[in-house]
Amino acid sequence: MSRHRSFVVGAVLCSLVLGAAALSLVWTPWPVQEIDMAKKLLPPSGQHWLGTDPLGRDVLSLILAGARNSILVGVIAVGIGLGVGVLLGLWAAARRGWVEEALMRLSDFSFAFPALLLAIMLTAVAGPGIVNAIIAIGLHNIPTFARITRAAARQQWARDYVLAARACGKGAWRISLEHVLPNIAAVLIVQATIQFALAILAEAALSYLGLGSQPPAPSWGRMLAEAQTLLFQAPLLAVFPGLAIMAAVLGLNLLGDGLRDLLDPKLARSR
Repeated sequence: MSRHRSFVVGAVLCSLVLGAAALSLVWTPWPVQEIDMAKKLLPPSGQHWLGTDPLGRDVLSLILAGARNSILVGVIAVGIGLGVGVLLGLWAAARRGWVEEALMRLSDFSFAFPALLLAIMLTAVAGPGIVNAIIAIGLHNIPTFARITRAAARQQWARDYVLAARACGKGAWRISLEHVLPNIAAVLIVQATIQFALAILAEAALSYLGLGSQPPAPSWGRMLAEAQTLLFQAPLLAVFPGLAIMAAVLGLNLLGDGLRDLLDPKLARSR
């Protein structure tokens, strides 16, 4: 495992992001919401390692707290997709026929509404906020997990161990949960890391547009939005949150790529 470069680099980057989020729960260099207009737009220094923003808040403290917000959104949004999408995919693979066809056509229809568009629709009705952003991203994850689960589960239903379980009198749901699901878990884990990265990116985009987390909650996307009018005056304000987003998304993608290679027996044998 340690020889797989993608996995190692991804694990290191993800550990840094998780460490930043965990650290922000107990300590930040400065209070996250502390405003000091006398110290606005200060460059990096020994007192403020990454400088200050237009309100005089410490940028490093905001980035640490923003990591916690991004991880929270990713965990809940991916959890929604896994919890609902996997069950739908297992049901479609077990029932086949019109049930499978109806679920797949419904998932095709849902792909016509990206997470960003769905969030705009939700905020138009309920107002902007992190809860609506999580719901939008989570709903967009459901058809993705449903299709992945259904495709992987259909392959397992043709295996001998499933035929043996059916011969023993086990029902479709029991076979799906006890035999099929454990054998497709590796595929779902890899997909979950990819969707986690997309959820963090979507949350940053929604916050950038003012549809995600609202002030005073820290957000990497909103930090980018606030920095765009100060690119010539304080360009580093956009660099630091951009690097944080890049590290999180790149780390999760590399981790997913590494897990795919490590968990796939065919790829493992080829190495």
